[in-house]
Amino acid sequence: MNANDFNTPVPNTWCPGCTNFMILAAVKKAMADLVNEGACKKEQFTCVAGIGCHAKIYDYFDINGFYGLHGRVPPVMAGIRLANPNLKVLGFSGDGDALAEGMAHFIHFCRYNLDATYLLHNNQIFALTTGQVTPTSEPGAVAKSTPHGSPFRPINPVVLALESGATFVAREYALDLQNLTATLKRAMKHKGAALVEILQPCITFKDVREFVKDKMYRIEPSDLEGALKNARSWNYTKEDSIRIPVGVFYETQYPTLEEKVGVKVWHEAYPERPQRSTEELWERFK
Repeated sequence: MNANDFNTPVPNTWCPGCTNFMILAAVKKAMADLVNEGACKKEQFTCVAGIGCHAKIYDYFDINGFYGLHGRVPPVMAGIRLANPNLKVLGFSGDGDALAEGMAHFIHFCRYNLDATYLLHNNQIFALTTGQVTPTSEPGAVAKSTPHGSPFRPINPVVLALESGATFVAREYALDLQNLTATLKRAMKHKGAALVEILQPCITFKDVREFVKDKMYRIEPSDLEGALKNARSWNYTKEDSIRIPVGVFYETQYPTLEEKVGVKVWHEAYPERPQRSTEELWERFK
């Protein structure tokens, strides 16, 4: 199997040159590698997407999935995992989707230690609605919603994930395909809540590619105290003196939500649950 086996015939509507293309390529490569390594089967992968430019990624994966409401990716991931713990669930959100509308769900995804992988496409701008500030935009950011500069301090999603209890936390750069693919594979293999923030510059409304490339440096995982220190070393500003740590900040093991509520025990106790077709469900709930 190779990455192209996950292609679909759906026309891609991202802007030409969008850095989301690299995330798409990395996820497909990571999934294909895991299938080839025997870690899971193609049909086990399931995708959940929110609202925003990032969400179109689901159209370009030949896997099952679900489009959720704005900011509600984590509860949909939880429902899928509780209904079928054999699935490998991938969630996709933008910085606005995850940290504005979805802030509470983001925190509880980490806190519950749901066994799923959450990819946060962070470009510090609402791009689909053509350029407003998000919770990760830097102070002073000039955008359609803040023509005189943003007066707000940004949220640091890496710190938030660490403080909320995620057991795998990483940050990568969308245009570093090799390291992004490797970290995504590691996150998908991890048992527990895995958060991968992906710095994904929007080339149309906030093109900071050269800035991010020049400021990045790689770190190694550390204990929680060290991970928090590394995460707090960049506050999402754009000063010349800053440096941006990328890589895996933290990885540990802790009982997952599925283990705590006995999901597998429940499924094994009731192996003959009735199977319904999508047509039956549609007739029931339409």
